[in-house]
Amino acid sequence: MEKHNLIVRLATAGDKHYAETITTEMEESAKARGTGIAKRSPAYIEKKMDEGKAVIAVTTDGTWVGFCYIEAWEHGKYVANSGLIVAPAFRKTGVATDIKKRIFKLSREMYPTSKIFGLTTGLAVMKINSDLGYEPVTYSELTSDEEFWKGCKSCVNYEILMSKGRKNCMCTAMLFDPAEAEEKVKAAEAARAAKEAEEKKDVSTTISSEGELVHHRHRHFKGNLTLFDRWVRFKQFVLLKAKRKDDDNGDTPDKKRSLLSIFFW
Repeated sequence: MEKHNLIVRLATAGDKHYAETITTEMEESAKARGTGIAKRSPAYIEKKMDEGKAVIAVTTDGTWVGFCYIEAWEHGKYVANSGLIVAPAFRKTGVATDIKKRIFKLSREMYPTSKIFGLTTGLAVMKINSDLGYEPVTYSELTSDEEFWKGCKSCVNYEILMSKGRKNCMCTAMLFDPAEAEEKVKAAEAARAAKEAEEKKDVSTTISSEGELVHHRHRHFKGNLTLFDRWVRFKQFVLLKAKRKDDDNGDTPDKKRSLLSIFFW
C-alpha cells in the first residue's frame, strides 16, 4: 500500500465507529506475538478520541489503518504513548513511524514538561522511539502511579512483572526527558557556536598590492601538541645537522639563510 493514500491525523469523536476494530486488532496482535499488552475496551478508546488524546491513520476512502493514544500519570508528570497498532494489511509501509511521530508531537504540545515513556516488546517500536529521542531506562524511572501498573493485569506476563517486584519484565522501558533533551540541544548549539567562533579566528584579511582583499587561513595545533613538538625537535635536528655540514664545507651566510627559509616558511 502506498503511503500517499494514507492519512495520519488527530482522532475525533467521528472516529468512534473504529473503536471495536482497534481493540480487537490489539488483542489479536498480542496473541500472535505471544506477548501481552494492557487490554483496553472500545469505551476507553472512544474516551481518548473525545479527549483529543489519540492519533488515527486511515486511507482516503475511510479504511482504518492504525491508531495510538496518550495516557497521563501523576498529574501529567509522566505521559505514555500507548496502544500503537497497525492493521495487518498496512504493516511495513512506514505508517507506524508516522503515527508515533504524530502522537509524540501531540504529547509534546499537550504536556510540554512531561516525561514521555513507553513499555514495548517490539524491536520496530524501540527503533522508532530511539529516533524520537527516547532512551532505555530501568522501571524505577517510570511512573509509580498504581493505576498505570494496574493496567498490566490483563497482560499475559503480569505474573513475571510482579515476581520481579515491578522492577523488570518482558517489556523494555524507554523514556524521553524534555529537560535532558533541552540540555542536549543547548550543548550542541554551544559547541556549534564555539566552532564557528574558532573558524572566524582562523581567518585574517589583508590587502594585496593590487588593492584586493586576501583571506588567509591560519593553521592551529590545538589538540595535536605532541605531534607538533616532535616535528619541531626533528626540524631542529635537521637544521643543526645541516649547519654543521655547511660550516665544514665553508658555505656563505647567504646560503645558510636560504636553507633556513626552506624549513621556516
